[in-house]
Amino acid sequence: MGKLKFLVSFLACVALTTTVRAKPGNQAQSGDPEQIFARAVSLHQAGDFEGAIREYEAFLALKPNRADARSNLGAALAHLGRYEDAISQYKLALAIDGHNAAVRFNLGVAFYKAARFREAAAELAQAVAEQPDSRNAILVLADCDLRMGENKKVIDLLLPIEQAGKGDRTTAYLLGSAYLNNNEADKGQVYIDRILRDGDSAEAHSMMGAAHVLALEFEEAIREFRRALELNPALPGLQSLYGRALLLSRDRDAALAAFRSQLATDPNDFSSNLYMGMLLKQDEKYEQALPYLQRAIVVRPGDIDGRYYLASLYLALGRTAEGGQLLEQVIKDAPDFVEAHVSLATAYYRLKRKEEGDRERAIVQKLNAEKQAEAPGAKEGLGPAYRGEQMPPGTRPTKPQEKRPE
Repeated sequence: MGKLKFLVSFLACVALTTTVRAKPGNQAQSGDPEQIFARAVSLHQAGDFEGAIREYEAFLALKPNRADARSNLGAALAHLGRYEDAISQYKLALAIDGHNAAVRFNLGVAFYKAARFREAAAELAQAVAEQPDSRNAILVLADCDLRMGENKKVIDLLLPIEQAGKGDRTTAYLLGSAYLNNNEADKGQVYIDRILRDGDSAEAHSMMGAAHVLALEFEEAIREFRRALELNPALPGLQSLYGRALLLSRDRDAALAAFRSQLATDPNDFSSNLYMGMLLKQDEKYEQALPYLQRAIVVRPGDIDGRYYLASLYLALGRTAEGGQLLEQVIKDAPDFVEAHVSLATAYYRLKRKEEGDRERAIVQKLNAEKQAEAPGAKEGLGPAYRGEQMPPGTRPTKPQEKRPE
């Protein structure tokens, strides 16, 4: 079997699946709407997307309710990276023809390329519901869920395909990655072995590296990721995984380089944005850290760690009200997150809201007492981040608010 074709490489092609060919016999007059449409399609098919856009817009000025023209215009805009404009056109096309599954799929792809993964997933889920056998829609939806950390959704979506014997290497890679991200190394290993049977590949070594990270075998993980990089340095997410392993082995400078390499090719990689922000904050480069952490929670709006670290950064920048509001959301979703309560208490005290600060301080004392009771001898106070994105000892961000409230 040939090399795995990742989603990011074929999306540009599938986004054009609704391009409509002009019908012959409609070219009598140069100003005739159908002649304009024919020119637009001809330019589009020739790769002159800017010319095609001009002609589609001219046609739509005369016939604004043609869904096929709006869909084609969206595809041409997407080819030029104008994803927000493409989204607007696809939405208008769906307003005219709400049952066009191909247009809905293209809308999902445009959202995906614009890093609006939650909206992409909603559209793609509907496209899959309308066309359950649409392999492309299923794979892009799975990748959206994987990027958002929704590993269980990926498993639920792809496992039936695997069980029906209809999976391929792309399916195996996404499904295996979801299992590994979900800390189910034994199930992930099944898909590692399957990919390995096809020969030495970057995908297999990447998954092996992820399995070693779960087992806290960081040197072994680094070796696997390096081999994967030798085989395919463009493998999506690989530099991010490599950077995390390097960070866990305390090679901070190399980790930063890996995260930067990942973001150079994929500015919306969640983990690389999160770790870059965390590390820059540790260095007290607060303004530099800010766009990385902001981007991280755009990619995964519900992520507890991403929101916590961004709130922590807001406090360091003196943006106390914003930090406090974000921390309130965090503890609503994670009421046992001790660090978030400590930080929120600090925010309240800075805002002269003593009663609320005292309340958060009491919650911290209660949670620490419960932890002491569960694990006698455990260190009281601040633990690692709430889940998942933990920093190794000596590399966690420095936070002015980590002192106990007075």
